[in-house]
Amino acid sequence: MTTTTPEATPLGIIAAGGVMPRRLADDVLASGRPVYVVAIREFAESQLYAGLPHRVVRLGAAGQVIAAFRAAGVRDLVMLGHARRPSLLSLFPDAWTASAIARVGRGYFAGGDDTLLRGVTRVLEDEGFVVRGVHELRAGLTQAPGLLAGPAPDPAQAADIRRGIAVLRAMGPVDVGQAVVVQQGLVLAVEAIEGTDAMLARAGSLRREGPGGVLVKLAKPGQDLRLDMPTIGPVTVENAKAAGLSGIAIDAGRSLVTESEATIALAARYGLFILSLDPEAFNKDIPS
Repeated sequence: MTTTTPEATPLGIIAAGGVMPRRLADDVLASGRPVYVVAIREFAESQLYAGLPHRVVRLGAAGQVIAAFRAAGVRDLVMLGHARRPSLLSLFPDAWTASAIARVGRGYFAGGDDTLLRGVTRVLEDEGFVVRGVHELRAGLTQAPGLLAGPAPDPAQAADIRRGIAVLRAMGPVDVGQAVVVQQGLVLAVEAIEGTDAMLARAGSLRREGPGGVLVKLAKPGQDLRLDMPTIGPVTVENAKAAGLSGIAIDAGRSLVTESEATIALAARYGLFILSLDPEAFNKDIPS
């Protein structure tokens, strides 16, 4: 009798918006492991999954998600892609989803994004699936500490980064946002439910005269890195440029950089820095 190992079973991908779920699927297939994709209708570009084993499922039909993965023999799952946070009333939950919400408690669905995703993960794990992080499955998405692009931050920009770190550390325990924009010591915008791109547009409308601000994007303290790891990519750089920023600071080893070569090259072309940092070490490294 042959024992089936997790590597021989399909990787299940719950796909929201963007191209990252498809790129992960291609990488996994190239490694010799099959995949099965459940594309969430309200967010995913379902045409991306043509030619792959997949099913399109509406938001709120978690019972169909579970059934599709079970039928495909999936054990390991990853959730990937960008999505708008739904309200509980907008889910139109099927009977299975309503039962799951009752089982884990409505509190998981009334908190911040991290709280919600922990609730979803608990449901999936209760059903026998193993939830993985994309960084566990695809190398090279996170970055070591160091300057990735552009000129090194000057003292004023470094002070703005430290201010951003302090703001995010204060917000993290109440599960609000992963990003903040600081210019000349002033907090122009804090990420809430709208997401980083919309926050950057708002920050651009509030920018001050003088040197541009910085985007600081960090994982929340204690955040489960399998779920909604802070992410930047070429679109982030474009939006940071449009907002008049001078650079971006990210959490070393705890943030994803999608299309890393293109992201870094674009920032360098615009003269924007991308700094990968350890927040605690950066705060200690204050010139006297």
